[in-house]
Amino acid sequence: MSADAEKLRIYDRPDNKGWKKWGPYLSDRAWGTVREDYSPYGDAWNNVTHDMARSRAYRWGEEGIGGIADNKGHVCFALALWNHRDNILKERFFGLAGPEGNHGEDVKELYYYLDSTPTHSYMKMLYKYPQREFPYNQLVIETMRRSRHDPEFELIDTGIFDQNEYFDVFIEYAKADQNDWLVKITAHNRSTEPAPLTLLPTIWFRNTWSWGYEQYNTRPMLNGIANSQIEVNHKQLGKFKLYCEGADDLLFCENETNTERLYGRPNSTAFPKDGINNYIVGGKTDAINPNKIGTKASAQYTRTVAPGESMTVRLRFSDNTHLSQPFADFDQLFETRQDEADAFYAHLQQNVDTPELLNIQRQAYAGMLWNKQFYYYNVDEWLKGDPKMPVPFQGRVYARNETWRHMYTANILSMPDKWEYPWFAAWDLAFHTLTLARLDPHFAKRQLAVILREYYMHPNGQIPAYEWNFSDVNPPVHAWATWKVYEIDRQMNGVGDVNFLERVFHKLLLNFTWWVNRKDVAGNNIFGGGFLGLDNIGVFDRSQPLPMGGRIEQADGTGWMAMYTLNMLRISCEIALTRPSYQDMASKFFEHFLHIAAAMNNLGKEHISLWDEVDQFYYDVLHTPDNNARLLKIRSMVGLIPLFAVEVLDEELLNKLPDFKRRVEWVLKNRPDLASLVSRWHEPGKGETHLLSLLRGHRMKMLLKRMFDEAEFLSDYGIRALSKYHEQHPYQFVLNGEMFQVKYVPAESEASIFGGNSNWRGPVWFPVNFLLIDSLLKFYQYYGDDFEIEYPTHSGQVMSIKEAAVQVAERLINIFRRDEKTGLIPAFGNEEKFQKDPHFRDLYLFFEYFHGDVGAGLGASHQTGWTGLVADLIEYRYLYQTETANLAVK
Repeated sequence: MSADAEKLRIYDRPDNKGWKKWGPYLSDRAWGTVREDYSPYGDAWNNVTHDMARSRAYRWGEEGIGGIADNKGHVCFALALWNHRDNILKERFFGLAGPEGNHGEDVKELYYYLDSTPTHSYMKMLYKYPQREFPYNQLVIETMRRSRHDPEFELIDTGIFDQNEYFDVFIEYAKADQNDWLVKITAHNRSTEPAPLTLLPTIWFRNTWSWGYEQYNTRPMLNGIANSQIEVNHKQLGKFKLYCEGADDLLFCENETNTERLYGRPNSTAFPKDGINNYIVGGKTDAINPNKIGTKASAQYTRTVAPGESMTVRLRFSDNTHLSQPFADFDQLFETRQDEADAFYAHLQQNVDTPELLNIQRQAYAGMLWNKQFYYYNVDEWLKGDPKMPVPFQGRVYARNETWRHMYTANILSMPDKWEYPWFAAWDLAFHTLTLARLDPHFAKRQLAVILREYYMHPNGQIPAYEWNFSDVNPPVHAWATWKVYEIDRQMNGVGDVNFLERVFHKLLLNFTWWVNRKDVAGNNIFGGGFLGLDNIGVFDRSQPLPMGGRIEQADGTGWMAMYTLNMLRISCEIALTRPSYQDMASKFFEHFLHIAAAMNNLGKEHISLWDEVDQFYYDVLHTPDNNARLLKIRSMVGLIPLFAVEVLDEELLNKLPDFKRRVEWVLKNRPDLASLVSRWHEPGKGETHLLSLLRGHRMKMLLKRMFDEAEFLSDYGIRALSKYHEQHPYQFVLNGEMFQVKYVPAESEASIFGGNSNWRGPVWFPVNFLLIDSLLKFYQYYGDDFEIEYPTHSGQVMSIKEAAVQVAERLINIFRRDEKTGLIPAFGNEEKFQKDPHFRDLYLFFEYFHGDVGAGLGASHQTGWTGLVADLIEYRYLYQTETANLAVK
């Protein structure tokens, strides 16, 4: 089977229409989100809880298990299940709200994204559904008993899977055409006893008609025909049919809030949203519409599944409403789409030669593609409240995102994790685009373009951070991601998309200006920024005013901005090859980089450097209200981030840009104080290259010496966010008799900063590790094999920078690889079932971060978003281990 079938679909059109109009765009969780929060004081977790979710119609999104939707989220489809033990249907994933978890919010389910093509012509996921009563209360009570010093209590810890009393429920989709998709649900009984199971494939409309807006007052309609068909009529989408092979019954209700249950007020319909739940679980025959019409409908399939056997359900959703035999070609179409998916990945993974790495990489790609979501949020409407609501809107005492009223989003976005983070996060999304570019360059480029559009970006140039607080500050990585996506796209298609580069460049220029005007408080080219995505890495919460007043000038903030200038410089040079006027912009960013480099070495009147000569490391500088300044000597990722500011320009490129080259030479000749900061510009490196970096050779070696020290940053599984030195030597800061402390903590956070649900004080994080590897490879591009380092430090092993970078990548990949000696996968931790059970052992979860000593997965369990970068590292592994590898992706 040729890989061209899926490629042709990918390149059919650049937007999310055509073959990409339908996809896994349904969220895994809408309850507990900011968008559904209409409370006066912004209490999102309690405004719509998991218990309320089955009865509350959502305003901004929808949720489901293994669900799909159209690209505007009008028609939704997902699977509901009942094991005949639970007191509610399993219509959505359960988890703990932020205040309930001992380390913040946490999903308490087991599910895996196994496969998907970029156009979602074929998709597959697995949900593990217990046959015993789901332990909702046990999960809540045990977690509340635990402190922040205890590990999270997960579903597997309840023992509910110990006797294999569960169903493996595989949900698969295959598209016959752009608006014609097939559904196959297969439930395997893994226990030694027969077990009853009710499957309820469910279709419904997102409620757009109940909120008092005239333009949306048309109610769509679902209509049942016999027990085999559901007619779908929607004003925007047109007419479809859902064919339900062999259904026991078709059940209908309305996607309307049960105000009687939730608020003690009369219902607007006799058949509210929880009607199917109440009919199946509660036996309330009057809870569903006997006329088989409504805005939510399920096909019911109830079977007793023998031990070791399975049941299969087949459905078809199609705009061809006159199919006389809708399942005649079902199996053939499924087989064809699976073969096409295999062919697509066989071509994409042609460099990968081990079955284990092929499996890891393909599941990583699957997680990236399943984590797309329709994201809808009109901030102005949300702040004002809707004309009609289930309960009277009392206004907002705490008006979250008040200054973002311009923001109106209704796009398919790549989410970090559709349960734990069912909203975009700006710097996460930048990393997502690298992996997505290898799958679908159009989609990756569109992600970067849309986040910078005028209906996202603030008029002042700030990029929105994330739903809980758009005004928080994320690291400025979007220019870096733009350049990487451009390179990957050029590699795949043979030509670079300069129009994309230029379009994004102008928006990035606005954002760069915002950084310069807002985050360089003293006007000295040293940057703050605050939060910068690293949560609790510092001694203080950097997103809040300091308890003693004053300000922090950040080594990471300044390092990020130095990196930003070099990214913009490189983009300017590329555009200038066809639009020569951009040489002026290249010159601007060249000079701006030099001034940042100068400031980092000689800060203002105090002549303080962010580089500490004694420790040979970069630190933040604290300025107190009494005009004193001191280095905050915490050995953390903050001090490694200046490594990211590196760019290599070759002589051939410079010769094509004569105006830029002339300006560079003038600056270096007439400003020797600045020229001395630029690493080896006048000493051409490998292949007549020139290096721009914050670090000269000696400083880089000193920083790498610490980074590659296994007693400090280097873990068996990558680079830790905090040096292990602080395990025995915590950093302490005393203020007014109160002790503030930063200690090495390799696992979950012990502090409550940012809800305590992430930790940068010891674990390994993929995004910054990836940037370190990318930067090391750029240094190698300049230095070649002549620049040697010791890796690991104190080991006596000497190697090139490239070899060290590949070794770090190997350690990160090893998180998912089965150890040859122990036979264990580090990411699975000590859970024997995950390690050895044949129905678990080859399934991967892509966690938010990883234990700094043992590599176990921590935090959000499906954050394939940036942890999906393991797919790129596997590609790098083969690209950079060959002697002839080109060190820039071209």
